[in-house]
Amino acid sequence: MNLMLNLLKKFLILGAFLIFICFSMLIYFLWKVSPELPSYNELKSYNPSLTSRVFTSDGLLLDKYFIQERIFVPINRIPKNLIYAFISAEDKKFFEHIGIDPLAIIRAVFTNIVNNFSNKKMIGASTITQQVVKNLLLTNEVSLERKFKEMILAVRIENILNKEQILELYLNDIYLGYGSYGIAAASLNYFNKSINELTLEEVAFLAALPKAPNNYNP
Repeated sequence: MNLMLNLLKKFLILGAFLIFICFSMLIYFLWKVSPELPSYNELKSYNPSLTSRVFTSDGLLLDKYFIQERIFVPINRIPKNLIYAFISAEDKKFFEHIGIDPLAIIRAVFTNIVNNFSNKKMIGASTITQQVVKNLLLTNEVSLERKFKEMILAVRIENILNKEQILELYLNDIYLGYGSYGIAAASLNYFNKSINELTLEEVAFLAALPKAPNNYNP
């Protein structure tokens, strides 16, 4: 009995110490990276580069010009099944969290520790809001500092934009392979259809692309 109590006591002390270390690291990174954060107010007036399409008099596509192939679609014109397919695939708690999902982060940390020793694939815990931050405000650099910046900005963005605005940014900017930025461009490039014409199977296909967009290029 005494042995169990001693083990429990040591476990609690170790747990408290780890929590203290994590909290101290969080405070340090907040202090260090906050002055370096990019402005996020520009997201309120999002104005991406779009694709220009030239048609013949009888409606045939003649040519298209773009920096990034993208067709902007307002959130109220995006089919609900397409919206919820992406939420289900990428961020099931999107409407519940504050920009980050703490439980998902903790789960990913412990899972990746185990996966590192067993040479398994690492998993992520980025929310849709964090992906918006990474795509529009930060770089693809892999570092702990960039990850902290991403999390801080995600929480701040949730305070200035509502969920629908964040979804609009995400669905119009996410890279989906085949040179396509956003769901409308991807729908045309993969299926030669508008997003309102997609079947359920095609919607599911597009929603699976963000995890590995280049794996599905035709």
